[in-house]
Amino acid sequence: MGLAKSGTEDGSLASGAKLGLVRPQIESLGSLPGVLRAFKKVTGRPLRYLSQSKPHACAGGSPGEETHDSPVDLGDGSVIGSLKLEAPGGTRRDDPAPTAPPVSFQDARSLASSLADMLGELMGTRVALWRREAELAAGVPLVPVDDESGHLAMRLEAALRGGAEAVGCHAAAIYLLDAATTELKLRSCYGLPLDRLLSPPRSLGDQLADLEAMLGHAIVLSESDAIYHWKPPEDFPAAICVPLATPSSILGTLWVFSNDSRDFSDRETNVVEVVAGRIAADLEREMLLRAGHDGARLKSQMADAQRLQRNQLPAVSPMHEDWQFAGSTNQCEYVGGDFFDWYCLPNGRVALAVADAMHRGLEASLMACALKATLRAHAKYVVQAEEVLRQANLTLWTGSGGDQFASVLMGLLEMETGYVDFSVAGEIGAVHLRQDSWVPLGESAPLLGRESEPDYDSYGCEIEPGQALILFTDGIRDARDSQGRAFGAAGVAKALADSGKSSAEAMVERVRRAVDEHTGGANQDDRTILVIRRAKG
Repeated sequence: MGLAKSGTEDGSLASGAKLGLVRPQIESLGSLPGVLRAFKKVTGRPLRYLSQSKPHACAGGSPGEETHDSPVDLGDGSVIGSLKLEAPGGTRRDDPAPTAPPVSFQDARSLASSLADMLGELMGTRVALWRREAELAAGVPLVPVDDESGHLAMRLEAALRGGAEAVGCHAAAIYLLDAATTELKLRSCYGLPLDRLLSPPRSLGDQLADLEAMLGHAIVLSESDAIYHWKPPEDFPAAICVPLATPSSILGTLWVFSNDSRDFSDRETNVVEVVAGRIAADLEREMLLRAGHDGARLKSQMADAQRLQRNQLPAVSPMHEDWQFAGSTNQCEYVGGDFFDWYCLPNGRVALAVADAMHRGLEASLMACALKATLRAHAKYVVQAEEVLRQANLTLWTGSGGDQFASVLMGLLEMETGYVDFSVAGEIGAVHLRQDSWVPLGESAPLLGRESEPDYDSYGCEIEPGQALILFTDGIRDARDSQGRAFGAAGVAKALADSGKSSAEAMVERVRRAVDEHTGGANQDDRTILVIRRAKG
């Protein structure tokens, strides 16, 4: 068995300065010696691989000699070695006398350079695989890392090498569980060929040593312990297997292998367990970094969505000196399903809408945006409020999976007369505020999107000079105090009892303060209020 040495002239590759650790890579390229022999046979010129880790002569030699060095570059500026094209017959003193080669020096040099480029691409791919396996071990994003010396793959391999050398072993490997906890996959190794990372996962049910280790027991294997009965992942005379776990979860196992048949002391076993703890902590740290990175990115995206949803609310009232429009939406999360809207129609009327999508958070926000666009589109060619709701219901019913519902009040205001034609789906509250009294308007109806052909009733009221129409969602109506009492339409009317000369904006603010006082500042639902006030004549 035994391991091939790294950094040798017979085909071993070592990593460059950027990779930091010496890695036995070339022993997995079993085709390279054959390629070098075939090159000599075809061109008549020897081609040798020279490791960057050992000093060697550069291109040139004695005057008249046809030699050339082709560097093997991983593609990131790190040179791990070179392919040296030598003169026919070789440059060593005991080489036979040269014969006329069948291929010119220029053609042989071009071919050697191409082989070096291919070798660099191949080894660069393997190094990338080495890094990605380490990243997958911690579930970190597969993104380039500027500081390669701090790459997770480097840290894992450094820990494995330190642990193996501390107990006099020659190789080490990390095997992690998959999401279904049915397989173990090699994610990082030291002293093993890189092509081991390409091996398929091991079925957990057949791995006796790994199963026993993950129960919390360190497994020490040697020739005398029926090592093959335990089915170690690599063929070594001796090995240690310990669990790889955080305080809250089992990640997999850590294996340390020895080229020699030997026993391990309790101290050496404890050292391996300490190394496993360090590796588990490093993996957990990467997981937390990713969670923090993803959380910060999601928070930024939610803030953008919140700003977009807020900016889509109308802010400018229709240009009419007798009317004032004001509204407020307070989502209990970053985004939500409540909104209010007003806009002028081609026939001179003003469309009014207050809606509450029956979901929370981002799902409700997406539905609210779609619902707002739907109401605006249908109101342009429909002259009755209940027909707008019927068309919007049909759009929602046929365009969803049957799980999208909303409460909506749709109104059409004639500004010259003050008459409002409106219809309700769900339970949107409405109060007609008069000079010395108030009247609740409308009744509950089927939610928008609940049925294929619901019946929506038409209501109407006339807002006379000095009066106002107050529309609000159930977040205001059902807001409860410490004794469980709902704010209700009566609470809205009470908050506006002496608002005869108040502007629409001031009336909205008074209702908001009254709700906050009623609930003690608690907000468990989205809240929206819309005030349409007609000035005194």
